[in-house]
Amino acid sequence: MAEEATFFDEMRGPDGVPREPCVRFHDWIAGEDMARLRRKAAEAEAFFRRTGITFAVYGDKGADERLIPFDIVPRILSGREWARLERGIAQRVRAINAFLQDIYHRQEILRAGRIPAALIARNDAFLPQMIGVSPPGGVYTHITGIDLVRTGPEDFHVLEDNARTPSGVSYMLENRETMLQMFPDLFVRNRVRPVSDYPARLERALAQAAPPAAAGPHPVIAVLTPGIHNSAYFEHAFLADNMGVELVQGSDLRVHKGRIAMRTTRGFTPIDVLYRRVDDDFLDPLVFRPDSMLGAAGIMDVYRAGGITIANAPGTGIADDKAIYSYMPEIVEFYTGEKPLLQNVPTWRCSEPEALAYVRDHLAELVVKEVHGSGGYGMLVGPAASRKELAAFRRKLDARPGNYIAQPTLALSTVPVLTRAGLAPRHVDLRPFCLVAPGSIEIVPGGLTRVALRKGSLVVNSSQGGGTKDTWVLEE
Repeated sequence: MAEEATFFDEMRGPDGVPREPCVRFHDWIAGEDMARLRRKAAEAEAFFRRTGITFAVYGDKGADERLIPFDIVPRILSGREWARLERGIAQRVRAINAFLQDIYHRQEILRAGRIPAALIARNDAFLPQMIGVSPPGGVYTHITGIDLVRTGPEDFHVLEDNARTPSGVSYMLENRETMLQMFPDLFVRNRVRPVSDYPARLERALAQAAPPAAAGPHPVIAVLTPGIHNSAYFEHAFLADNMGVELVQGSDLRVHKGRIAMRTTRGFTPIDVLYRRVDDDFLDPLVFRPDSMLGAAGIMDVYRAGGITIANAPGTGIADDKAIYSYMPEIVEFYTGEKPLLQNVPTWRCSEPEALAYVRDHLAELVVKEVHGSGGYGMLVGPAASRKELAAFRRKLDARPGNYIAQPTLALSTVPVLTRAGLAPRHVDLRPFCLVAPGSIEIVPGGLTRVALRKGSLVVNSSQGGGTKDTWVLEE
């Protein structure tokens, strides 16, 4: 425990007394038999295995499918803590949508000099094909995942924004379902806000964003998946099933009478809203990658003509860019006229010579990430790296400095996990999910807590050995 003493413990205060939101849970687990809890953890693992809750590990030939590790100790937030986060997330998501609308139209933020024009013009995630295109209802990011880290009682920071195809919500829902089944008494003791209505909320938000071409009060919605070999395929199928909509692949789609339609036993049915889990490059072989078999030829023409809503809109990846992230405080203030309620992590842009020099000199102290990276791939955690790894990464920085940003190694908060030896602290982050429809923003109370299961590790990504927890937001 001494090793973790400098980190904020979300369960207990420095004096060992449980924090106010955790009192009831702390009292319950203190009276539990550890052997029983370990049996329950094994039951949860068996449930996840039977359900097929796995993810693919790219580049790992020995284990292309892995079980998502699940820890049965929940992460608990008070209603007051959540209300503050909710306001900050909503503010940030409004700014992201306004930013996307602006850079694909008048580009006022560039004219004002608030961010460098070259950061947009030379960015692979910026789609010239979206210039002048307004998505139905003016919504670009229908589903957004905002990754947060905590360093103290009142200190939450945004680690990154996920505006393209944020994943993980199915694990949030399955984690809660598992806890409800195994420990129903806990939900009697603790007034935990529900998350099970997420599929209904998602369907409603997507339906409200349907294009004018949609016929009738019930727009046709479909989920577009790259297929069973995608790392998040379980989630694609899960969400389609729980929304009661079709799960389709590119081979199921075609342009039919000026609309995108899906093949059914009754012929072709026009789709009003396509929740796509396919990257921009693969959406339309006539516009992007000509070798793509994952999208639908002609979908961009239909989209530009207002014949279909694509969620999230093509081109939203520019808001995921970690160099753009470093300008988010300016972006929030420019579009909302307010100071950001949630702060960024301090960030060095390696494209800038002074910042690059600092990062090279302090590499052993920093976390360095690719600007388009995700899943924990392509990053360096300086304090955990060997001299050889540091030297290799310096060469990468020198070769492509604009491809990287760097951040300090944060003292991430900890939450207990169940280990063979009992409860032990591990570092966590949080991905709340935000749903945007024309004129409304909804944030699911909780989100996906990812946990670094290896002692001392700060990397929470499942692809890098991390697991997940149920996230409780208590009623006030």
